[in-house]
Amino acid sequence: MAKPERLRRKFPCRDNKRLGNEAPILKLNFNTTPACRFALSLLLLVIFLGTTATTVDAQNIRSLKHEISSLCSPAWDGRGYVRKGREHAAAHIMRKLRDAGLKPVTPDSSFYQYYTFPVVSFPDSMNFQAGKRELVPGEEYLVDAASSSYYAHRRKVQTVDVGRLEDSTEAIRVLSRLHDNRVHLLRGTDSLARLLHIRSSQLVRVLPPGAYIIPVNGKMNWTVATEQLPVTVIYAQDSALPKHVRKTSIEVHSKFEPAARSANVIAMVRGTEVPDSFLVITAHYDHLGRMGWDALFPGASDNASGTACLEWLAAYYAEHPQRYSILFIAFSGEEAGLKGSSFFVKHPLVPLSQMRFVINLDIMGNASDGVTVVNATENPAAFGLLQSLNKKKGYLPEIRSRGRAANSDHYPFSEAGVPAFFLYSNGGPGYYHDVFDRPANIALTNVDKVLQLLMDFIGAMQ
Repeated sequence: MAKPERLRRKFPCRDNKRLGNEAPILKLNFNTTPACRFALSLLLLVIFLGTTATTVDAQNIRSLKHEISSLCSPAWDGRGYVRKGREHAAAHIMRKLRDAGLKPVTPDSSFYQYYTFPVVSFPDSMNFQAGKRELVPGEEYLVDAASSSYYAHRRKVQTVDVGRLEDSTEAIRVLSRLHDNRVHLLRGTDSLARLLHIRSSQLVRVLPPGAYIIPVNGKMNWTVATEQLPVTVIYAQDSALPKHVRKTSIEVHSKFEPAARSANVIAMVRGTEVPDSFLVITAHYDHLGRMGWDALFPGASDNASGTACLEWLAAYYAEHPQRYSILFIAFSGEEAGLKGSSFFVKHPLVPLSQMRFVINLDIMGNASDGVTVVNATENPAAFGLLQSLNKKKGYLPEIRSRGRAANSDHYPFSEAGVPAFFLYSNGGPGYYHDVFDRPANIALTNVDKVLQLLMDFIGAMQ
């Protein structure tokens, strides 16, 4: 009993009193401070966890794998902005939540929260040929996500070594002399970016109108752009390019939508005793979509895996409602800059003040090395509870602590004062924002144990 005693000293309660000569009994008053509630929850968990645990078995993992494969179906076009990939995914997730018995939260009882934002997509054919060699889209080259349409057949290529420039004045002068009647192959762009005091990814914003080839060594990551720029930039693996590129053929079709409509999918399990207080579980279901017809970005780990985990937890809690209500939100627009979660926080369907905690799941493909918790340093009591639960049951080899970061959908909540965690898995081959993030390449190692840990954590929060 020493540990609970220390916790009581660390988290003093206002209302936990013993009356007269009555025998000491554990009496919970939920008007206590949040810190006191955490301490009492941990004490209860230490006493009762062994008899209340629910096992996540191999059949559940098979179910998760099947759902991830469904979300990554080529028919859904990478859940992005080509054709209606994201709409098909949203409808599928809504049906899963509805059929599991969850209820809508929206005033019109539709499960959807609609909003719009600008986005660039590449819905048609795409081709890049360097000399006589046609490169493979997605694997050997990427088009910058903010690129405009461009067409050239056997056009001359001018190679410019911008890595040899000595200062920013010279760099600006050289760039201003680049003309759009040629395609420019720029070498040394990392040095140029450092010279201009910008990130390499921002270089596209300082280039004059025209078409550019930028050789890359190592991994290439794609993204989603919300602004179309008057340039076309192709990042090509240097090993895939001929030694001397004198002519090139390029075909890029870019489409800018100033108000592309997307939907957050929102459902709830009503609490049995305190239905007006909410725990919130979130995951984004959108991904990068397609780059032309041939380059599909399935987004298995990022974030079909997190979405499948959210659906599994929703189905479980629909059958096992808790004291507090649990809100489940599948966000769209995360890859475009946290659009869906930012819209929800500005237009919440339940008051933010009634949200006790947010758990955001993103990149849950392989937890062989455990998980990392973003915002752990911002919520030390909750992180301590998570660590204690893991230590007691030995679920994961490690739970790493990370500070505040604007890298997923937890961030708008925490900025608005709602305590939030973002969990992502550690392990696996590391495919991220590329065409190799496929269902076949994720093992879901220890993901069952992550779910078990989260159920214990949610139980403690009750």
